[in-house]
Amino acid sequence: MKIVTIIGNRPQFIKTALVSKEIRKHDKEILVHTGQHYDENLSDVFFNELNISEPKINLGITETNQGQQTGRMIQGIENILMKERPDCMIVYGDTNSTLAGSIAGSKLHIPIVHIEAGLRSFNKKMPEEINRILTDHVSTLLFCPNNKAIQNLNNEGIFEGVLNCGDVMEEVFEFVYKNIPKTQTDPYAYMTMHRAENTDDSIILEKRIKQVGEIDLDVIWPIHPRTKKQLIKFNIIIPSNIKLIEPQGYYNNIELIKNSKMVITDSGGLQKEAYWAGKPCFTLRNETEWLNTVAIGWNTIISPGDNLCKIIKNFPIPKKIYIRKSNISESKLIVGKIRDLIQ
Repeated sequence: MKIVTIIGNRPQFIKTALVSKEIRKHDKEILVHTGQHYDENLSDVFFNELNISEPKINLGITETNQGQQTGRMIQGIENILMKERPDCMIVYGDTNSTLAGSIAGSKLHIPIVHIEAGLRSFNKKMPEEINRILTDHVSTLLFCPNNKAIQNLNNEGIFEGVLNCGDVMEEVFEFVYKNIPKTQTDPYAYMTMHRAENTDDSIILEKRIKQVGEIDLDVIWPIHPRTKKQLIKFNIIIPSNIKLIEPQGYYNNIELIKNSKMVITDSGGLQKEAYWAGKPCFTLRNETEWLNTVAIGWNTIISPGDNLCKIIKNFPIPKKIYIRKSNISESKLIVGKIRDLIQ
């Protein structure tokens, strides 16, 4: 069995870590990095820390313009697929890399495996939402992280090839988290913020910085290169309680979550990691695709006009805590089902 796997950003590097290892026990995998995250701290460090095989191909596509980036990715991936003629292709999540892979693969009638399928924020102004929907509708196997995702697909008329495999990112998290020590530190909030909805508009970005600057707690923020450029462009002053650091590798990221008092983020992956670590999460968005974390009380949606300081002070710690539900390896389940599809 020959599989082409498309990856391009941090969450995808994490998800592929154990799945790739499982594939390579018996089959051939061609790992393709689109270049979407090209900064060393956003890319290379994850391959080193998680012991992921170096990508066979790096397309090096770093344009920030969505149309140009996606178009070049489709062209590059199509060339690879025509040359390699794989039995199937794996795409993860909801990035431009995901969409480009699914378009290129579907045009060549290559079975597409979408890992982390079925998620919906129900906001089509988000580019990620468009990427998810289109990818799901051309995929052959759709591995969902929870039953809500399956319901979303069923509501759109997708029933065939839909499976609840659990969250492969959770499997990687648990493997790393249990080996990181809990250290005694001064209380701090751990923050990430990079999404276009928060950083492209100067007024929104300024509101977000003001929200976080008003809380009575130091905030550690590993700043994304793109967000850093926007702060400079809009001449926004960082409040004294926000401490900027360089982007972190996976192990450092999990360590900072584990030793924090709370998490503030607009990242989908970090919302889940906060819940798994038992940390209150305040999500700087108007909606989230991870509705289960909101429903159980560990995650709170924060709109730009909300008083974050007041919400944090009144936050009730939920009684329901995270417990790993099974010892089943999500990566083994996924690869087993892919082998069944090809055979």
